[in-house]
Amino acid sequence: MTDRRSFIKKTLLGTTLLGVSSFPFESFAATKPVKLTILHTNDMHSRIDPFPKDDEKYGGMGGMAKRATVIDKIREDVEHVLLLDAGDIFQGTPYFNLYGGELEFKLMSAMGYDAATLGNHDFDNGLKGLHRQLPHASFPFLTANYDFQGTILQDTFQPYKIFDKGSIKVGVFGLGIELSGLVADKHFGKTKYRDPIATAQEMVKTLRENGCHFVVCLSHLGFKYQSNKVSDQVLAKNVNGIDLIIGGHTHTFLEQPEQLLSPDGHVVYINQVGFGGINLGRIDCIFERKNRKRIEQSSLTGIF
Repeated sequence: MTDRRSFIKKTLLGTTLLGVSSFPFESFAATKPVKLTILHTNDMHSRIDPFPKDDEKYGGMGGMAKRATVIDKIREDVEHVLLLDAGDIFQGTPYFNLYGGELEFKLMSAMGYDAATLGNHDFDNGLKGLHRQLPHASFPFLTANYDFQGTILQDTFQPYKIFDKGSIKVGVFGLGIELSGLVADKHFGKTKYRDPIATAQEMVKTLRENGCHFVVCLSHLGFKYQSNKVSDQVLAKNVNGIDLIIGGHTHTFLEQPEQLLSPDGHVVYINQVGFGGINLGRIDCIFERKNRKRIEQSSLTGIF
């Protein structure tokens, strides 16, 4: 555990641009590698304020104001940043009981989140409760394997979004966990759950066909299970073409992303940063400008 000042100092170390010394000075601007920094959270559970100071494990840690300060500092030093969340924004403190998610969405919007996916607790006030709060979010919710046809949320969400970061196209799509058994039937109504592996294969195909150089899955499936239930690990091992899985649901604290191989031997990174806004995940990727090939990837999870 480190304090916020130490975390900021560590995040500013970043990664080193490869091959800079081999480029002629006059051609450097045209060939300089592109650095992409992905910041991410999961399972914030309405934790607006830091944990109480008398909390045995996390006293004084977290809080949206602290996170906003860290994010602003990183954006001052890095040109291309994506800020993402892997779901379960709602439920866990009196703020949600009082305001139903309005404050969470407003503060995330103020921090400049680029996208999020839905977690099971984001349905705790039902489809109408979620629908009521969406105008307070200036960022899209990406969900590819929930079919909301015939509900109040029909045609509300996008399955994916493509972000242009310098010369790099980043495709981001979302996957949610099966709601039946986790959420009261009345809260998700006619929402249909689609197989996440088949859906991910469709998303990767679509994003690659649209020229994406880097594909990110925002997953609320969970990191791993003892059963055959689909998890981030299962997803990575069964789907080709995903570069990074940002996970949620199981509140897993990873000091560094796990690396697994997809069926075609491609390295897939999986990261998850606990819960309650205690951690801010950071992953730095560097790409060759000419052919957009990823030439370095490092990671850092900050605890503040």
